[in-house]
Amino acid sequence: MFLPLAAAALLSSTALAIPVADNSWRGRRDYVTYNQLQPSYDFVIAGGGLAGLVLASRLTEDANTSVLVIEAGETGDDVRSRIDIPIESYFNSLMHTQYDWQYLTSPQTNLNNRNVSWPRGKVLGGSSAINAMYIVRPSALEMDTFSKLLGSLDGANAWGWDGMFAAMKQSETFTPPSSDIQSQGNILYNPESHGTSGPLHTTYPGYLLPLVGSWVPTLNAAGIPASSDAYGGSGWGAYVATSAINPTSWTRSYSKSAYIDPLPPRPNLHIMTNQTVTRVIFDNSSGTLRATAVEYANNGYQEKPWPTVAVNKEVILAGGAVGSPSILMQSGIGPSDKLQAAGVQLAYALPGVGQHVQDHVMNLALPTEHANFVQNERPDYRSAVPIWRCAYFPVLLAETSYAEGVWMNAQASGTNNPIQSLINSAIAYANITDLLGDNAVAFHQQIIGNLSTHASNPAMNPSTDPTVTKGYQAIYQATADMMLAQIGQVELLLSLTGSDAGADTFSIQTALQHPFSMGELYITTPNPFDYPIINPNYFSHEAGKSTFSYGGTVDS
Repeated sequence: MFLPLAAAALLSSTALAIPVADNSWRGRRDYVTYNQLQPSYDFVIAGGGLAGLVLASRLTEDANTSVLVIEAGETGDDVRSRIDIPIESYFNSLMHTQYDWQYLTSPQTNLNNRNVSWPRGKVLGGSSAINAMYIVRPSALEMDTFSKLLGSLDGANAWGWDGMFAAMKQSETFTPPSSDIQSQGNILYNPESHGTSGPLHTTYPGYLLPLVGSWVPTLNAAGIPASSDAYGGSGWGAYVATSAINPTSWTRSYSKSAYIDPLPPRPNLHIMTNQTVTRVIFDNSSGTLRATAVEYANNGYQEKPWPTVAVNKEVILAGGAVGSPSILMQSGIGPSDKLQAAGVQLAYALPGVGQHVQDHVMNLALPTEHANFVQNERPDYRSAVPIWRCAYFPVLLAETSYAEGVWMNAQASGTNNPIQSLINSAIAYANITDLLGDNAVAFHQQIIGNLSTHASNPAMNPSTDPTVTKGYQAIYQATADMMLAQIGQVELLLSLTGSDAGADTFSIQTALQHPFSMGELYITTPNPFDYPIINPNYFSHEAGKSTFSYGGTVDS
């Protein structure tokens, strides 16, 4: 699709003059192969994703500490433009390629037995290298609730809002939007809630479609207020989000580019790609399990015995929500019944491994005159109206076809051009009162009343272990306790990059933020290259169905 003349004119009025960045550091990082490894390392990190690379960078600030990162994917250097250029993540995504683990859930009973895609980055930088680059923060209440759930565990207080807020600011270099972009997008922000000298760059896109500027006033007219400081602990309402973009080059800022690429040579840091951690090897001679080595393999093509590398201090599992519990279970740590069924020798029974799996399921809502909206079927919520029908929302569907043209224009114009930073950034978090109005209190009471019944129902809580059930009850109660607060129960994203209905459409994505449905993840074979069963148990709890139904509607 060619770029329409109107879009070309718009580009010329909003493009910014940005100095060319010095990218001479790119590609200078040396990686190691298995025959270049040291016999042992102080720390071995399983997974070179978002967390793994940050930890590797921070730990090796001490020249006397040696670290090995083992990453199953590639470096990403061969597809650098598809990682670096923000708009590429929408029109030339690495999802569903070799740089994505391409996980699928088990058939979901409440979704017509569909297998739902779970994209996860399989490349240095992990999912931060392939995601949509939104930078949003939880609210203070959500982080403090998480800290409270951890109880007396070491470091629990650090997960509260005060500790996390300080850490998030420390990691960030925030660049405010230009005055033109701020005006065009109706962008509100508080510079005091952002960092100024961290490795990760955040800013706003250097080019916006005009429809973005209608987002905040439209949501405000629909009853969802604008957020003037979404990053300072009040992460709700409507706003334009920051993105993980470095404005000096208009490229993606992610864990590899932020924490690894800029480093000077560090002989105490080794990174090995295209090798998968298969298990952790333990010594139990003293009566206590101690990690002594890590086993790895070249993506399953090697014959056993697979090679190992010794560990002096700790093994750090940074394989993400799927990889880390899978490695634990392949190492013999997890629910004894699952390990026995998979043919893995038990090293230590830990029933909670892989339990309480939750996911914020997402859907698309397309604004068409022929859509059948839920208020026609639910007389008790007839006051709900689609947010795109509010008077302040100009339905300029033609604008969305510009996005693909902008992508093609960005490809032709080279790097360091703000048009390559066009990505989705308008967002909102609707609370339960926004969604259900006066019915919210009764809805909350119903959820509280069902706690004990659901905890003993295998369809809700798959584990029969009493400690896992206690965890289920704690998570359920904490989620219910937050429900009537201002925090968002549904996330709304304005997508201007087309949809399954066509490149000339926009959509509003809705995502459930605090599901009560919980499932499990477990291995079924002793082969670490066989994917685990992933069962998030979507919509097993009736609250998710009700809340999600009104994600594209608001009380008027």
